[in-house]
Amino acid sequence: MPVNIPHQLPAIKVLEQENIFVMDDTRAQHQDIRPLRIAVLNLMPVKVTTETDLIRLLSNTPLQLELDLVKIMGHTPKNTPEEHMQAFYTDFSQIRHKKYDGLIITGAPVEQMEFKDVTYWDELREILEWAEHNVQSSLFICWASMAALYHYYGVPKYPLDQKMFGVFHHTAVNPQLPIFRGFDDEFHLPQSRHTEIRAEDIETVPGLEVIAVSDESGVGIVKDKGGRRIFVTGHFEYSANVLDLEYRRDLASNLPIQPPKHYFKKDDPNRQPVVRWRGHANLFFQNWLNYYVYQETPYNIDEIK
Repeated sequence: MPVNIPHQLPAIKVLEQENIFVMDDTRAQHQDIRPLRIAVLNLMPVKVTTETDLIRLLSNTPLQLELDLVKIMGHTPKNTPEEHMQAFYTDFSQIRHKKYDGLIITGAPVEQMEFKDVTYWDELREILEWAEHNVQSSLFICWASMAALYHYYGVPKYPLDQKMFGVFHHTAVNPQLPIFRGFDDEFHLPQSRHTEIRAEDIETVPGLEVIAVSDESGVGIVKDKGGRRIFVTGHFEYSANVLDLEYRRDLASNLPIQPPKHYFKKDDPNRQPVVRWRGHANLFFQNWLNYYVYQETPYNIDEIK
């Protein structure tokens, strides 16, 4: 089944060229079923890329989804046209009266700042508080996972001496969890971050569990006991060339950056990337939507508490 997304969103053309079925809202109005309502708070600088990457994964499910793209009020992105933001995004104030089956909050290029110094920290905290009683299951990505762990549980983040950058082997701590249904014994997860969370801090919080780890990159995925919050330190949603683009961008800016590990063929940045995470990325999003959203959310969405 398709993802119901706003008419003329740029992602439609890209995904249709990949033979991925998406449906704009004008056609979806004629289908007599209740779609899952998903909100995406997109904090990434290049909005169109992140929208396309997420919709690509969300579309690979038999469930129909209705997607709302949400932005921070008063924050003007530098890398996305204002016309795009006005056409396809809505302020949180305009959706706070609604309830959602699922919420996704992306990473953001502010991870080296203290949380309190992020200009939109107060509004993000307000959104996290709202999600407690208005969203069935929330999925937090990269910086958002650290921000949410800190807000809800006081889990700190720590600066790294060198950016954790590349595609790393991970293993599931408990492979029987529904989120890992269909996973192999090992899976790959792209990472692109300057900070980390630590397992010993997670273990002190009764309501949390580390569910995936890497010997090289540390904590990969954390879940609350009820499955209403899942925290991913990396980027399952990344398409093939995103790490390459980040690497070239940092080189051009004369930033200290090493080539992403385990990403280019034979670790040679002059060769093509090798995508090792696509299959598990699709499984991860399918499993989240099925087992933690669809199977748990009430048919009457107003009953979410």
